[in-house]
Amino acid sequence: MANDVLFPATTAGSLPKPFWLAEPEKLWGAWRFSGAELRAAQENAALLWLKIQEDAGIDIVSEGEQFRIHFVHGFMEHIEGIDWQKKTKMGIRDNRYIVDVPTVTGPVLRKKSVHAEDARFARAHTRRRLKFTLPGPMTICDTVADAYYGRRADMAMAFARALNEEARELEALGADVIQFDEPAFNVFMREVKDWGIDALETACAGLKCRTAVHICYGYGIEANIKWKETLGGQWRQYEEIFPALNRSKIDQVSLECAGSKVPVSLISHLPDKIIEIGVIDVASHAIETPEAVAACMRGALAFAAAERLQCSTNCGLAPLPWDIAVGKLKALGAGARLLRAANG
Repeated sequence: MANDVLFPATTAGSLPKPFWLAEPEKLWGAWRFSGAELRAAQENAALLWLKIQEDAGIDIVSEGEQFRIHFVHGFMEHIEGIDWQKKTKMGIRDNRYIVDVPTVTGPVLRKKSVHAEDARFARAHTRRRLKFTLPGPMTICDTVADAYYGRRADMAMAFARALNEEARELEALGADVIQFDEPAFNVFMREVKDWGIDALETACAGLKCRTAVHICYGYGIEANIKWKETLGGQWRQYEEIFPALNRSKIDQVSLECAGSKVPVSLISHLPDKIIEIGVIDVASHAIETPEAVAACMRGALAFAAAERLQCSTNCGLAPLPWDIAVGKLKALGAGARLLRAANG
């Protein structure tokens, strides 16, 4: 398995909402429009980000999640079996923070498409390879309370089947890469091996496009910042799950490297996968230089062949100021070009 070009540049997820679409520099800012006006504004924002990504030299582009407020709720809000009025207080990411979450009270069912129109719009407006992101089943289960299934693993499989229906439709509409976001994989390592990877493979079943899993340490919000301060001099969570992921049917793994304490040597546990190296720090307003991007990638070359490496962001750029996000994308694309020039 190899990339079509050396060191393709891509993003791991969200891009900032423009100020006229939602409150800027917020992870989950409320929409400024509703109905048909909202849809038009979302399409304008997606079109703008597709153009910016192309201009920055991003090879595998996305619509930047401009059609959803939250990366998990954006999918869940269209799924039957969830009571949004019945709030349950629950610890998220192994009680890293406590929030009131919606509750699963019946069978999880996807009765209609969730993101088909979004994918169709994006595919019609770019000739580049298109990535579409979905929440992973384990992370969904860490974002919603269960009052029906009784076992988190059973609920994850139900969501995985719904995700698979969605993913198959997105593939048919022209998605080249479907990525499942699983930050929970860095928290529940035993469960990842017990049932998390099985649920992820169920979500990917039958897909012929490239499948990816994104595993990060979270945005730069206060709860995540404090958690990271407890992780010591090296962050080695990936070491525990990468061997199992390498044995899985997932094609590609996305991980966080920039501005973190993750030893890049851990990618040696993924000898059979395409690897997205996170070379853009989403928790900092400092804009990386192309040379810094290239240097981070050169470190990865000691542990994986160039044909298996992609340049990416650590996570989504949604909470960053617009100009900072654009600058980081330009650095990402330029860094990839530097690498190609040196290794082509």
